[in-house]
Amino acid sequence: MSYFAEIILPLPLAKTFTYSVSESEYDYLKPGMRVAVPFGKSKIYTGLVLALHQTKPELYEAKEIHQILDATPIVTENQLAHWQWIAQYYMCAIGEVYRSAIPSALILESETVISLQSENFVDESQLGDEEFLIYRALQQQNPLSVQDIVSILNRKNIFPVLRLMMEKNIIALQEEMAENYKPKLQRYVRLMPEFENQQGLSELIDILKNAQKQKDLVLMYFQIKASTKKPVSIKELTESSGASAAAVKALVDKGIFDEYQLQHDRVSFDDDAIAQPELSAPQQDAFNNIRHNFESKDVNLLHGVTSSGKTEIYIRLIDDFIADGKQVLYLVPEIALTAQLVGRLTRYFGNKVSVFHSKYSNNERVEVWNNVLSGAETAQVVIGARSALFLPFNKLGLIIVDEEHE
Repeated sequence: MSYFAEIILPLPLAKTFTYSVSESEYDYLKPGMRVAVPFGKSKIYTGLVLALHQTKPELYEAKEIHQILDATPIVTENQLAHWQWIAQYYMCAIGEVYRSAIPSALILESETVISLQSENFVDESQLGDEEFLIYRALQQQNPLSVQDIVSILNRKNIFPVLRLMMEKNIIALQEEMAENYKPKLQRYVRLMPEFENQQGLSELIDILKNAQKQKDLVLMYFQIKASTKKPVSIKELTESSGASAAAVKALVDKGIFDEYQLQHDRVSFDDDAIAQPELSAPQQDAFNNIRHNFESKDVNLLHGVTSSGKTEIYIRLIDDFIADGKQVLYLVPEIALTAQLVGRLTRYFGNKVSVFHSKYSNNERVEVWNNVLSGAETAQVVIGARSALFLPFNKLGLIIVDEEHE
């Protein structure tokens, strides 16, 4: 029995493509997971599984997928249905929707790399000047990217000389995929378990009796731990104590501290929040009407002039929905409007707020994407421009379209 996956490629193509998968891959894969697939003569792309089936394509031989890139789907089935609607309604390729919807750091494409054929003898006297430069560079660093070779030769069209070297069996060209997203990791320390009880503390004091600086460092660790009730980072410990990172490492080497790493979002907000604003009588009436109308209608229009107090009503609505375990999307017409709004919402919701727009880096957008997908506390309220509609919400309860006439 044959098994197949219908794959969306991040290309402006009119259709999806069918790839062959093994039985175990068929059982493991789910719609919304990324796979590395070959396409064309040598390119490898990050495809997205749209569906799994057992129907062999009639017009071409299905190629095998190269690699499964995800343990769980990074795109929800609701999103896939949304993409298909967009492609049909706007008469565009679903691959174009895919490339627009996903942070580019999640769409890996293969890169051509040039490597030496190490088993072959090379007569350097038979090499042209440019061939010689490439050959010597590859002896120093193997392999090199196309961009590396462009820099070495100081010209854009490098493929004629590469073709000559391939014909002489000096080099080979290959396609490699590299992960674009790099999580931000921060270093932390914790006291080893054997020193956490009273007897262990006595032993610890005895161990450090002749190492006053290390003893002070441990005391500062206890002080930070007691005041923050949070994991203690090496950065915070060294800044608070005035000690060096080498002193921390010495305690790790002695088996007193255990060093570990935690992933941190590149953009985050303080978790402090103040009480919800009191509504005036007109604001309370508007709020009550909206809540009442939501019982029978999905859409409400709130009309008010500038500075009429609409945001306070939004804040009360947001609070109600996140209290019910729902996510909220707050859309603004342009990025310039987000800064002031972020300040106002973080006053009331602290670190429950995330921001998603094109001014953020690829890594920052991937982190917001992952937080929204997992339903993390830090992404219960998402402020963004139109592109935020593509985020993988699982529990979206409310969409606020601010300045909807824009």
